[in-house]
Amino acid sequence: MQINCITIDDEPYALKQISDYVRKTPFLNLIAGCKDAFEALASIAEQKPDLIFVDINMPEMSGMELVKSLTNDILIIFTTAHNEYAVESYKVNAVDYLLKPIGYNDFLRAANKAQIVWEKNNQENLKSLENKDYIFVKADGRIYKVELSKIDFIESASEYVKIFVSGEKPIMSLMTMKSLEAALPTDKFMRVHRSYIVNLDNITTIERNRIIYYNKIYVPVSEQYKAGFKDFVDRKFL
Repeated sequence: MQINCITIDDEPYALKQISDYVRKTPFLNLIAGCKDAFEALASIAEQKPDLIFVDINMPEMSGMELVKSLTNDILIIFTTAHNEYAVESYKVNAVDYLLKPIGYNDFLRAANKAQIVWEKNNQENLKSLENKDYIFVKADGRIYKVELSKIDFIESASEYVKIFVSGEKPIMSLMTMKSLEAALPTDKFMRVHRSYIVNLDNITTIERNRIIYYNKIYVPVSEQYKAGFKDFVDRKFL
């Protein structure tokens, strides 16, 4: 699962370098590179990044002013050629502060710190969903409210999950099956295959070792999960 990033610097070389570092790092995903704070504000509003690398010293609006203007919860790593801003950067809860020229080892150290914070926040957000009737899911640059009762099943698609909602177009979101499974109520949702989680309340047809949806989609029940699913069916059988 990758962290979506935006890089911001008014110096072309510095912007290219930090952007290349992001591309080089497997758990980071570069979604935009911005040459000033105003371009960054537009990208942040549209792309909704998890993390931004922002230069402090920029004309018209500084990186510090940009960060202080943000209302959404974004992880911040400052980059600058001047060390006098270190204390101020931590006052705005920046993850780290990189002093130019920036080597990749220093960049990776800061990125690893951001990953730890991001994973902790992500896990806490998922756990908070356990007792709710709905979840908020990020997809296509938007946030969707999805009622748990309307989810028929969930399919793994590499680093994404595909959520099949009754009567609606499936939603593709950047998330792992493991983290989503941990957040869903176990009395309503069950893993039946390495690539599938089903809503037990919405099952209508079972044929041998597969569940049929919409009369044309077949969700397999694998050997690993067959015993647990059979126990559920037996308990409901008349």
